[in-house]
Amino acid sequence: MKQVMHKAIMAAVLVTGITSCSQNAITGRSQLSLYNEADIQSMAAQQYTQFLTENKVVNTKANKDAEMVRRVGTRLTNAINQYYTQKGLTSELEGYKWEYNLVDSKEVNAWCMPGGKIVVYTGLLPISQNEAALAVVLGHEIAHALAHHGNERMSQQAVAGIGQQALQVAIANKSAAAQTVMMSAYGIGSNVGALLPFSRKQELEADHYGLIFAAMAGYNPNEAIPLWERMKAAAGDSKPPEILSTHPAEDTRIQKLREMMPEAMQYYKPVK
Repeated sequence: MKQVMHKAIMAAVLVTGITSCSQNAITGRSQLSLYNEADIQSMAAQQYTQFLTENKVVNTKANKDAEMVRRVGTRLTNAINQYYTQKGLTSELEGYKWEYNLVDSKEVNAWCMPGGKIVVYTGLLPISQNEAALAVVLGHEIAHALAHHGNERMSQQAVAGIGQQALQVAIANKSAAAQTVMMSAYGIGSNVGALLPFSRKQELEADHYGLIFAAMAGYNPNEAIPLWERMKAAAGDSKPPEILSTHPAEDTRIQKLREMMPEAMQYYKPVK
């Protein structure tokens, strides 16, 4: 009897998944999206605040690196607003209240929660090395959020066995379990259990639009090539950078970045 009920529940979840596919406004790709973006943004804002209180945030006024993170973030935000305005898609940014913070941690990582909640770890800066490379990283992370990749991965997990209805309720109630799933979906920290890997398609989308956003912000997108070469070198250590847990840095990725570069350069206007 339990097995029959389980099959019935999973069948219902699968039907819901089939009827809950939506076309992403920017990528144009049809993706599974079971969860309300406003609910996810609300939970993200709460989790972001909690994260900042539990970690050492570097003071922007007293630290040039923190000021750089804020500066890069501001320029990216302006570029993204411009891009979405040009596409007639400003409503897609509804609920976004951008925040950029540098956190004192040896982890080589950065992430963006739904609603534009961004953190950069100090451990990333020796690898990014310059402002343009940092813009490429942040553009990539922001693109994951804007393309709703986290929602897509959470939805895929639900269909795979978590249970869409159960997770929907957990998200609405901002439960600890739902927060863990969301953090895992967006590649936040190694203390939340197994991180959900981005698919190759999601990675390419984030690379594509991340380059465009960085270029529109006035940063040379060509910095992406040496950046990922440095990432690849760092991955050769005994413990690869945390950011590579969800962002594989294969040789093919660098080749794909080279192929994307001509389009990205069309958006590049250096800031005087």
